[in-house]
Amino acid sequence: MTDAYIVGAGQSSFGSFPEETYRTLFREAYEAATPADLTPTDVDEAFVGTLGVGGRQIGLAGPAVTEHVGLHGVPCTRVENACAASGSALRQAVMAVESGMADLVLAGGVEVMTDASAEATKYWLGVSGETEWERMAGTTFSGVYAQMADAYLREYDAPRRALSAVAAKSHANGARNPKAHLGFECSIEDAETAAVVADPLTLYHCCPTSDGAAAVLVAGEGAARSFDDRVRVAGVGAASDRVGLFQRDTYTAIPASESAAETAYDRASLADPRDDLDFAEVHDCFSIAELLAYEDLGFCGRGEAADLALEGVTAADGDLPVNTSGGLKAKGHPIGATGAGQAVEAFDQLTGRAGERQLDDPERGLTHNVGGSGGAAVVHVFEAEGVTGA
Repeated sequence: MTDAYIVGAGQSSFGSFPEETYRTLFREAYEAATPADLTPTDVDEAFVGTLGVGGRQIGLAGPAVTEHVGLHGVPCTRVENACAASGSALRQAVMAVESGMADLVLAGGVEVMTDASAEATKYWLGVSGETEWERMAGTTFSGVYAQMADAYLREYDAPRRALSAVAAKSHANGARNPKAHLGFECSIEDAETAAVVADPLTLYHCCPTSDGAAAVLVAGEGAARSFDDRVRVAGVGAASDRVGLFQRDTYTAIPASESAAETAYDRASLADPRDDLDFAEVHDCFSIAELLAYEDLGFCGRGEAADLALEGVTAADGDLPVNTSGGLKAKGHPIGATGAGQAVEAFDQLTGRAGERQLDDPERGLTHNVGGSGGAAVVHVFEAEGVTGA
């Protein structure tokens, strides 16, 4: 089995782009990820993540965008795993390379969400939750995560201010990301006093819905040598769970994230993620999701995530920076593109391309992509070239 490397990564801006289509956004990401001299025959396979918000191209959405970038005829599979769609597409690409079935694979994702009505967007987000007993009963995703937040604050006697600290940190990072949907700062007080969306979550505790695309090029050891920058995929893990929150044993953890991380850490020989990782991009569709991720991914013990947020451990200048891109909260959340977009930030950090957000010589980073409220989760561990295990 060969190692897999990311040899190119790029994304479109995330935001509201009424003048663009899902095809043009994907082309922008593809061109940012690939060298100009790459020819269609160089790419052996493609996996494209998308939920199909608005229903504009659900069937064969993958071939529709790959054909548009010149990859006509390349085997292409659309991956639908809700918000974890392109994180799952990336995992498929890694598996194709590691197995030896392909030398160079494109993984990416795309979504256009801002041209649908509020009612339609609510519907398309809702289909990623348990349909019969949650969405059809009127429960929104904000409502589902509000239940998780309420349970967490009660179980651990944690202050809501911790949610607001996460939001303020994400906006501070997003303000340094020219690709971010919400590229402005907010204070903890702004988040605390904003309008309530679903108690205890305020507007600043919730990510936006965005348009955007992201693409990643994955190569085997041989093919990777012809590229200037290489980031090794040290570990991959994925897991699934019951789709409905009410079907699970806990509201204060996402077990699929924990299982996916265990697998990825084992493959990457990571003994202590808090010490062994230099940064992480975690799934923060709502600020409570980021706190749960700290614990599910082993950055701290149960009930300790609020302290990490309030003490600045996960700030850009903290011991373990989280969501230097701004995360879903500020960078944006075009569902199908989110997981690949996290890998773009990891690639940029590990190759020194992160601009104002650049960390000081990071060697190892993690991405964590969740589908729905935890029905699926994907974790990747990446290493800079020359790093050989934790």
